[in-house]
Formats: sequence, C-alpha cells, structure tokens
Amino acid sequence: MQHVLIIHEVADYTAWKKVFDAAAGIRKGAGERSYQVLKYETDANKIVHFSAWTSIADAKAFFESPRLVQIRREAGVKAPEFIYLEQLEAGTL
Repeated sequence: MQHVLIIHEVADYTAWKKVFDAAAGIRKGAGERSYQVLKYETDANKIVHFSAWTSIADAKAFFESPRLVQIRREAGVKAPEFIYLEQLEAGTL
C-alpha cells in the first residue's frame, strides 16, 4: 500500500473542508482509496491529511497537477508539505 502524508496550515478549516469534500470524486478518480483528516491539538487550522493511494506515481501526478495547485489556493492552503510513503507493515494491538 502507498500512502501520502500532507501537513499544511489552512486559513479557515471550515472553508477548507468544504473544498476538500467537494473534491472527493476527483481524489477517488486519481487513485485515493482512503483518507484521514487530523488537526494539531493546539491549532485547528494546522491540518494533517493521511491517505492511501493506488500508487505513489498516481498520488504525485494528482497533487502536483496545476488543477490541484489552483484548488489548494482556493481552499486557503498555506505551504503544504507532501511526504510519500510505502507501507512496510501494519497491525493492530
């Protein structure tokens, strides 16, 4: 399984979440299979988006596309950090 961890600050979480939810179809079509949205304990506008993807190549093509750059701008995203990860192991305790 391939994953992407994105850490970014948003101008307004509620406004960002509307754009994020509206983009669910294009995220799925691009290869996103599941996601989690988390926030920093002390800052509701500091967001972590953790998602599973069909491939790292699909994720990079999506997140680096001009369309997504524009969507992020419209959503008020500030300086996103993308970390592309390959799963080595998973489990539950």
